[in-house]
Amino acid sequence: MTQIIQLGQPPIEVTVKRSARARRLSLRVSGVDGRVSLTVPNRSGLSEAEGFLRDKEPWIRRHLDKQPAASAVEPGAVIPVEGVERKIVETATRVVRLHPHWIEVPHGAEKTAPRVRAFLKNLARDRLSAASAHYAQLVGKPFGRITLRDTRSRWGSCTSDGNLMYSWRLVLAPSEVLEYVAAHEVSHLVEMNHSDAYWAVVAKVMPEYKRPRKWLRDNGGALHRVVF
Repeated sequence: MTQIIQLGQPPIEVTVKRSARARRLSLRVSGVDGRVSLTVPNRSGLSEAEGFLRDKEPWIRRHLDKQPAASAVEPGAVIPVEGVERKIVETATRVVRLHPHWIEVPHGAEKTAPRVRAFLKNLARDRLSAASAHYAQLVGKPFGRITLRDTRSRWGSCTSDGNLMYSWRLVLAPSEVLEYVAAHEVSHLVEMNHSDAYWAVVAKVMPEYKRPRKWLRDNGGALHRVVF
């Protein structure tokens, strides 16, 4: 059972979820989108949950205040592409073009976000297809199809029959981060687990994987704050 509580002024929307497995009240502020959720054991009443939230309200607001603001994709905005901050500039062009420090878009602000999103998805497919092919050759295993999604819970996955799924937002990150996720998922073609043997495969095809892995852990949430 899930319900919404409005906390304080200005109101903070808190999603309250009941769980038979939970042994205590558990509060979480998402580092991805700032959503606040409270997991409540079935034995706890709503009044207990509300009192807990009132006590934690200052803590919640401090965490929300620390989060960077969302970046709307519109003319004049600056967004990262392949780890480089680029300004969106309207010109007489008919198509979206990527430059070293800016993104050239056609006139028509209302269409900027979908145009840039489509361009970035195509760029992500090109980059991820090439990276997947490269690492698949290194591990000596073929993969099936590649699917791109806008997932929040994971950056990629590999199915038992060799199909790969990636978040297209990886194209916003530095190139070595996208490469790492491709190496990570392709390595599952050899080991469908996260055992020591699996990580040995990752280290063999990408010896410096720990650096981009840490970047993704520390900064991945910011990629979801670019609002299309």
